[in-house]
Amino acid sequence: MAATDDESRAFAAAFTSFLEWVHHAAVDDPDARVVDLVRGHLGAVWAQRSVVTRELPSLEHVNLQLALDAWSARGSRTVEVHGIGVPPNYGGITLQQLLSGYGLPPLRLGAPDLVDLPSGPGRTTACLQSALLLVTDDTGRYALLVRGPQRHEPPELTVEVAGLEVADAQAVHEELGRLRSELNVYRGQVLDLSAGPAGGVQVQFAQLPSTAREDVVLPEDVLHRVERHTVDVAGHRDALRAAGQHLKRGLLLFGPPGTGKTHTTRYVVGRMTGCTVLLLSGRSLHLIGALADMARELQPTVVVLEDVDLVAEDREFGPGSSPVLFELLDVMDGAAGDADLLFLLTTNRADLLEPALAARPGRVDVAVEIAKPDEDGRRRLLALYGRDVPLRLAEADVAQVVARTAGTTASFLKELLRRAVLESLAESSPLEVVTAVHVSRALDDLLDSGQQITRALLGAGDDQHRAGRGAGGHGGATGWALDDEG
Repeated sequence: MAATDDESRAFAAAFTSFLEWVHHAAVDDPDARVVDLVRGHLGAVWAQRSVVTRELPSLEHVNLQLALDAWSARGSRTVEVHGIGVPPNYGGITLQQLLSGYGLPPLRLGAPDLVDLPSGPGRTTACLQSALLLVTDDTGRYALLVRGPQRHEPPELTVEVAGLEVADAQAVHEELGRLRSELNVYRGQVLDLSAGPAGGVQVQFAQLPSTAREDVVLPEDVLHRVERHTVDVAGHRDALRAAGQHLKRGLLLFGPPGTGKTHTTRYVVGRMTGCTVLLLSGRSLHLIGALADMARELQPTVVVLEDVDLVAEDREFGPGSSPVLFELLDVMDGAAGDADLLFLLTTNRADLLEPALAARPGRVDVAVEIAKPDEDGRRRLLALYGRDVPLRLAEADVAQVVARTAGTTASFLKELLRRAVLESLAESSPLEVVTAVHVSRALDDLLDSGQQITRALLGAGDDQHRAGRGAGGHGGATGWALDDEG
């Protein structure tokens, strides 16, 4: 039976009364007097003074916590920290809501929620996720509400200040900003950046392996050109500035896969002491726009963009321009000329790159080809990758390996020695010695016609397969004899 209008109105009135009772009970409950707590701390001024809010990048969460810790301990300032429990799926609350009491769900006071965030290599810091800070100092009595990124919500970090004149509230924000900069945990670190699950930025403190100069197997003139545009500029930054020369620069390393572009980049990064390094590659390249301010704040900064062809293809090759490309160009153009920024880009497909990258100084000033190793390079790579291997090869054996691997890459030679070790282990374990016979079997397998895709993945194509056969190899069989005495 359908309800009459009178019944409907009666039900609505009863339901409204019920909601008012729930809200009244929540506010009056001894454990949930959040509104009274805030108003009581601020006094009568709470209704006359504005709430001043500042939004921060989510990356600043850990720096904000360190700033709050240092700020709270200064002078005669006292800070009470309260957690505010909000029902699930309700969303966030604002300081203005706490002051007015309008639109609030049932709230509970308790210990503040904390989130453990990376603050250095192998180190984390517990950060306030949602907390009310009641402050008393020489400025007066006021409140801060800190709200960090919430799960399943946009990555937002906000700090609200209530109870002060606007100028004084702004001064609080500025002081916290100075402390965030002074205590910034990212400065001077190597940071591996990736997209977070809710669209924000995740940071990992990377510890790259140390790479000595002698371990970078490149022709001397090529390596010197890389160093001159990176390490040498950093070493002469003051003299360059005095001479009116810009420090912002771009270096592009290009060449086939597996030739050592990433290895060279690690060497350069290791030499750039005192610099902050931002590493982006693959799917994280689209974050470059969001990290522009971070790069400028933490300078001297090296921004490493690996496989940049994924977002910077020549616009003639596609139906439209990549928005990531424009962000990249804007970041490279937007910094002042005296900004100490190095953009270090790598690509496997220089032929596809957008010409705009090199259209003006400060985008890409120098492009250096990291080519497949020549005969001397392959000899040096065998020695490098065999350094920790009980390798027994005579000079004649090494010469044949070098000859048969013409057209290969550093990755190919590294994989060759790994497979040679496996060949030895198949005969005896633990590993005793890797002989020419083991290397021969491994190379025959890599040169086999059925390994074409493997060779492509290692940066060596059919030209290398033909070269290997011409030097005595024929897929699937041992076509050359190595002296396993050496």
